[in-house]
Amino acid sequence: MMKFAGKTAVVTGGSRGLGRAVCLELAKGGANVVFCYAGNEAAAKETTAACEALGAKALAVQCDVAKADEVKALMDAAVKEFGRIDILVNNAGITRDGLLMMMKEEDFDAVIAANLKGTFLCMKAVSRIMMKQRYGRIVNLSSVVGLRGNAGQVNYAASKAGVVGMTKSLAKELASRGVTVNAVAPGFIATDMTAAMTDAAKEATLASIPLQRLGAPEDVAHAVAFLASDEAAYVTGQVLCVDGGMAM
Repeated sequence: MMKFAGKTAVVTGGSRGLGRAVCLELAKGGANVVFCYAGNEAAAKETTAACEALGAKALAVQCDVAKADEVKALMDAAVKEFGRIDILVNNAGITRDGLLMMMKEEDFDAVIAANLKGTFLCMKAVSRIMMKQRYGRIVNLSSVVGLRGNAGQVNYAASKAGVVGMTKSLAKELASRGVTVNAVAPGFIATDMTAAMTDAAKEATLASIPLQRLGAPEDVAHAVAFLASDEAAYVTGQVLCVDGGMAM
């Protein structure tokens, strides 16, 4: 069943990892997919081709989500190409890990700018469009780290906890206009980010996961697709943990 037929989705950070899995899941459901990427043009082309192979229309736009003018250009491109924006998935994010006492101020600022301000700017840019349509689905990527904290990730935890606060607040602002706002909080997922971990760190991580395995990007994409669908029409302001039981 093509549950996203005729719908247009904007996915930030869509060229690889979780973002690519989300793009493919939405494309599989029949959505037109517009995604932005920071700089890896080769990876962006791969995602575009993979979406098109599923029969979807796809558009890649280079964009720094922390810059308001670039976010506006991204949303304008989506509306120009497809006439509307039904779904926004805020997935773009970075890490700059380090213990607080050693953390450079610019590493704190960079993570807050990309992960928190970027999500704010994208939500602001689509809110008016979705309110006019009286329809919209916003899904923000938070993290188990935003809910539980993690040593060496004060900046990342702050940004992802902030995303939860914004999600719940905007859900209250837009509910009367038929727009839902929810978050997905992934745990440890097998992506480029986790591939860089040492074996010892991976073992310690697995010990903290009741299901005793890393998640797959598709596990997260399925949760995002549910919240982006009409099946979740009566769900808003929620945080869905996809973490193998870590946040219980």
